[in-house]
Amino acid sequence: MYDAFVVALSVFIGVAGHELLGMSMLSRPIVVAPLVGALMGDLQLGLLVGASLEALFMGVVNVGISSTAEPALAAGLATAFSIKMGGNIEAIIPLVFPLAVLGLQLMNMIFSFVCGPMATKFFKLAREGNEGGMIRLHFIMWVIHYGIYALIPFFAVLFGADVVKAVLDSIPKVIMNGLTVAGNLLPAVGMAMLLRMLWSKDIAVWFFFGVIVMAYLEIPLIAIAAIGTIIAIVIAQRDMQIKKMQTVQLQNVTSPVSSSLDDEEEDFFR
Repeated sequence: MYDAFVVALSVFIGVAGHELLGMSMLSRPIVVAPLVGALMGDLQLGLLVGASLEALFMGVVNVGISSTAEPALAAGLATAFSIKMGGNIEAIIPLVFPLAVLGLQLMNMIFSFVCGPMATKFFKLAREGNEGGMIRLHFIMWVIHYGIYALIPFFAVLFGADVVKAVLDSIPKVIMNGLTVAGNLLPAVGMAMLLRMLWSKDIAVWFFFGVIVMAYLEIPLIAIAAIGTIIAIVIAQRDMQIKKMQTVQLQNVTSPVSSSLDDEEEDFFR
């Protein structure tokens, strides 16, 4: 019961806090998974699951109708099941993306069929000028919407962890090895989705620079990120200097013309 409550609470904090605080990214796996891990007594495994799933869902950002998956549900369930299965992350990761896709559809269904009918009530309060009533109803529906959604991981962990473990134990070793390989490949899919949005010929050289540094110099990712930050700062400073030089050159070009016009006006009025 405690584990189910912890997962439900973590998912609620992630998805509800993400929306309440203005797309604050609290629903990301790197936030939800360590929270579940800490509350279940295994923060290290939660960090491992969060980092693995963040690589998978890095290119997934749900904005408006551009929606693909809901990572908080997947992160909560993956962490809980991994802890209950003794840290078997490789077998769980390939199963979480379908859970994330299903979770987003369930969230939209709750919003449409539970929150949607309350739109007329909001219109009525708006016509009456009842601002306080609108605020109260807004937060009530906020709690109901994400509270119902949090019941999904609650019952999944309450009744499903042992079932999932039994199913995975019954899977043949060759299939389990395939799931492990697929789990290792999924982070590359997440990076590919991110690169598809950010790719530019002007900065492509830096991508290959990072790959070469990591592959041949075996520098950790944190060090590569620090190097990338330094390079970005240097390029930004250089661009600012170039902009200042162009501004000075433009002023030097226009300044003699304006001064000569002033001299002509003075000569005319003398």
